[in-house]
Amino acid sequence: MKPAAPQTPEDMHQLATAFQKSRVLLTACDLGLFTALERAPASSDQLAAAIGADLRATDRLLNALRAMGLVEKHHGRFANTPAASRLLVESSPEFMGGLGHTSNVFRAWCGLTEAVRTGTAAPGRDPGSLDPQATRAFIRAMHARAGVTAKKTAAVLDLRGVRRVLDVGGGSGVFAMAMARAEPDLRATVLDLPAVTPMTRDYVAAADLSDRVDTRDGDYHAADFGQGYDLIFFSAVFHINSPTQNKHLIHKAQQALNTGGRIAILDFIMDRDRENPPFAAFFALNMLVNTPCGDTYTEDELHAWLAAAGFADPITTPVTPRETLVVGVKR
Repeated sequence: MKPAAPQTPEDMHQLATAFQKSRVLLTACDLGLFTALERAPASSDQLAAAIGADLRATDRLLNALRAMGLVEKHHGRFANTPAASRLLVESSPEFMGGLGHTSNVFRAWCGLTEAVRTGTAAPGRDPGSLDPQATRAFIRAMHARAGVTAKKTAAVLDLRGVRRVLDVGGGSGVFAMAMARAEPDLRATVLDLPAVTPMTRDYVAAADLSDRVDTRDGDYHAADFGQGYDLIFFSAVFHINSPTQNKHLIHKAQQALNTGGRIAILDFIMDRDRENPPFAAFFALNMLVNTPCGDTYTEDELHAWLAAAGFADPITTPVTPRETLVVGVKR
């Protein structure tokens, strides 16, 4: 169902200023405020000292957080709300660590006006150019978000008989691990940048799957995929690239697969008119401000690229309300 369209000046004002609450939350997360506050209720000056920030500015930030319902204030001392304790404190099992990446994305969105004028992100916004801290935040966010999706994707793929998988740009290895759990005889390789694969190995080791999921360093645009795979998998990769780059990746996959092997592309795939899912319309702009040539793509585009590369009868299957899986079989 389409959201109600703004009609009044107040509606427009709320839209225009919605960034304020977002920035307050993200700044508090950047400063580790909720984690520091979880130790004990604190006054503004105590918390400012704990997080290494200015007293007056910390007090104003805390009062804004109170207005948003994220902290409570009693007799001049602040404390986390139950929801903040559960979701925003690092030691919590439900900690939303991916908000660190969201904070980095927020900064990029400040360049949207110029990106629309020029058709590309500001210099330096290529994901491959992220500093180590931003890379860790990105991988952490992707891992946290993909857990449930990875399990659903492994089920949709029906991995019976699949023995060798290449997970291209696989990040933390969350999808490769889900496939390994779903099919006991499956072995997976995660191909990603040298700055990422040490983190991949840490996640895989923590899951006790190092004997079945390994890594290979490489830029997927330039790296040789090798040969003999039953499945080559791409998750959240195609939206980073241009159509030409994606066609090249599909061709490389076709060359690396066994006859009858499959290519699987999981992404935010849009309908022909680029109206649905609505999330993907915003995500296209996210790629505009964060990458040189990324975009969201339609089901028709992906099917055409796969057919041109020699994949038969692509099948599209929704996995989540946002993510769709497109699978083609090598002729």
